[in-house]
Amino acid sequence: MSVLEYLANGLVYSSIIVLASIGLSLVYSIADFANFAHGDTMTVGAYTSLVTFGFVGALGGEVLGLPLGFFVALAAGVAVAALVAVLTHRLVYEPLDIDSIGLLITSIGVAFVYRSVIRLGFGAQPFEFDIELQRPIEALLPYGIRMTVHDVAIVASAAVLVAGLHALLQYTDLGRKMRATADNPDLARVAGIRTNRVEIWTWILGAGLAGAGGAFLGLYNQISPRMGFDILLVVFAAVILGGIGSVYGAMAGGFLIGMVNQLMPILPDLGAEIPLVPDAFGIPIGSQYANAVAFLIMVAVLLFRPSGIAGEEAS
Repeated sequence: MSVLEYLANGLVYSSIIVLASIGLSLVYSIADFANFAHGDTMTVGAYTSLVTFGFVGALGGEVLGLPLGFFVALAAGVAVAALVAVLTHRLVYEPLDIDSIGLLITSIGVAFVYRSVIRLGFGAQPFEFDIELQRPIEALLPYGIRMTVHDVAIVASAAVLVAGLHALLQYTDLGRKMRATADNPDLARVAGIRTNRVEIWTWILGAGLAGAGGAFLGLYNQISPRMGFDILLVVFAAVILGGIGSVYGAMAGGFLIGMVNQLMPILPDLGAEIPLVPDAFGIPIGSQYANAVAFLIMVAVLLFRPSGIAGEEAS
């Protein structure tokens, strides 16, 4: 594989990580705890999309090589992930009179519950969307890039969702209330903002983006009960790199961590890929260490720059 192809893969994978990272950061900024059930919320969205696609997959028409039924299934995955998160907030997190550490530990238990329910319903075997595989785009092959139209659809869809969130945060009344509540919830409450309602919308948006990320991750790889849990460390690394609690920092962190994750295979032959570096130079680690590298980046950021790229100091 060429470096350009690794970069293309990194762009697709980063798009998924960005969606998940924004959701996690949104929830942290308002609810004030690190939600360890976020990865399994992605899994809920992926399985909902899979089941829904089984009913609506035959809908006519295509967009970027994907049947229209996939986008209907995607919307269902977003809606159910948001509904599950709001119900969990109302029934589990909100009644608990505990600090953020207690909520964090509770969310670990919630994640186990989500995963167990999915495993009871679908078993442990992986699934794939019943969508015909695409051949690489011919125009990109001369550049050594084997990218399919489905990959383009993932990147384009993620870009639309991120742009929509940006517009919501910057140009709507709800966005202004969310930013005010994230900055100072007590002052926002005194100013007349119904912070409970803002918190519900934050769960809806955060979990909805996670559901979308889960569906795209299922399209990119496979759908399994552990898919969200397996990617959670990468998502946390992205949020901490960007600055925990910062939505725009999560976008930057998700992009960088996704790229690093997908560029890992070139490290052993780094000298052969970079000009002016001896061909024999390389770092003898491969893609199997991608999660470990994400963890090291997370630790390094916490040690030397806890505020990350654009956020407040992590705690």
